Amino acid sequence: MKKISVENAAASAVAFLFSLSVSAADPNLCVACHGPNGNSDNPAVPSIAQQPGQFVSTALYQYREGNRKDPQMSPMAANLSNAEMNQLAEYFSKQAAAAPKHQSKPDNVANGPGLAKKYNCSQCHGPKMLGQQHIPRIAGQQYEYLRVQLKGFKAGTRADIDGNMTSAAKAVSEQDLEALADYLAGLAAN
Repeated sequence: MKKISVENAAASAVAFLFSLSVSAADPNLCVACHGPNGNSDNPAVPSIAQQPGQFVSTALYQYREGNRKDPQMSPMAANLSNAEMNQLAEYFSKQAAAAPKHQSKPDNVANGPGLAKKYNCSQCHGPKMLGQQHIPRIAGQQYEYLRVQLKGFKAGTRADIDGNMTSAAKAVSEQDLEALADYLAGLAAN
């Protein structure tokens, strides 16, 4: 059984209490975990501010349908209609991403663009890693979140819609995976 941290349990409780009095599509429900305007301060939780709208709605749909599973997100998305998912997606796509708090190591800043090119990151995520359509913005994302997701793709425990990320991550060495996560977390999202 997966352990839930005290912070995640508290955030879930807050979100549940909010849900008793507000619409399921109220962005304030998301703030408990994803932070003000979708800018997370929790290293394990992604920032959703300035994410492409289609990415946000697709992620919510995947949680609702059980294609992605998370102890906090799955119940939050379970009762959202497609229209509500689209409302949340539109809201968070228009929120400005906060400046990254992560300081990338100088070697990773120097080598990161080459690694991103080598592993075709910019091919899907765009030249500035800001995402597009159903592909997320990874510039300035939480370092720990990036690291865990990349490891999940590499191990085949984290799936994606078209299999491109799973396929690409398998070729990334552990050392390069760490360097990429560090580099990407320090990039500005503007």
